[in-house]
Amino acid sequence: MSNETLYDIIIIGGGPAGLAAGLYAGRANMKVALIERGMPGGQASTTDLIENYPGVESVEGPALSMIMHKQAESFGTEYITGTVETIKDEGKIKVLHTSNGELRTKAVILATGAEPRKLGVPGEEEFRGRGVSYCATCDGAFFRGKELVVVGGGDSAVEEGIYLTRHATKVTIIHRRDKLRAQKILQDRAFKNEKIDFIWDTTVQSIEGEGKVQKVVLKNTKTGDTKEFPADGVFIYVGMKPNTDFLKGSDIESILNDEGYIVTDAKMQTNIPGIFAAGDVRDTVLRQVVTATADGAVAAFYAGHYVEAWADEA
Repeated sequence: MSNETLYDIIIIGGGPAGLAAGLYAGRANMKVALIERGMPGGQASTTDLIENYPGVESVEGPALSMIMHKQAESFGTEYITGTVETIKDEGKIKVLHTSNGELRTKAVILATGAEPRKLGVPGEEEFRGRGVSYCATCDGAFFRGKELVVVGGGDSAVEEGIYLTRHATKVTIIHRRDKLRAQKILQDRAFKNEKIDFIWDTTVQSIEGEGKVQKVVLKNTKTGDTKEFPADGVFIYVGMKPNTDFLKGSDIESILNDEGYIVTDAKMQTNIPGIFAAGDVRDTVLRQVVTATADGAVAAFYAGHYVEAWADEA
């Protein structure tokens, strides 16, 4: 199916960056579409509580996501459920090959975010959905009264480990270093939580069980010793991977760095005219809801200027 409509801006991704871009582009009276493969909110929608968004003491991630979604729609952003398979750069026009057919636009804002990085150990794929998870708020309730392992030492690992204590009888955080990387306030909460234990200087070598997760095999990074550790579930938080695989081999692959993140300037512009990026998919130092929404606003502002200049030249 082909759509002959020419959009001013198409936003790919419905997380905080994409929704903020939709809000600002819609308010600028642009003809805007936002393509998202799932529920609005991205990673924010799978976060239990957001406590560091200015002006809001505490809000559930799904609730904040839906508010952002409604705001964007209220200013005319068209919401399209689907996936983008590739993007073709035809100079003035960008053609998006999607699961709904071709879409044509003057400018694109890439806000596809990032997804949890996998450990890559035996048993991880086999037991996904049967004890292996990357989302505590999605799956934590299935482990009521169980003993769980959380792998990682950053904000997500500690924050989600704390959340899991609502359901589990015990949570053990396994970290490859001898100290956490998480914010001090999160560390303090974890250390004070009687349900949380820590295993330092250790990596997970494999995840094992019969039909479901029953144990992990651990290796001490300093001594090389290995041991089995019982667990009913394993929650993995070892970093993020940008959602840009669909751009590899496309006309605009040059916007990616070696890690797959999108490189932009301060105006959220890439090295290809008419292609902008915002949020966690960017090569940036901080990936939070507040920075994603700021990116989205900036990207929409300058994409709007690009579209206006495009019209003047046409």
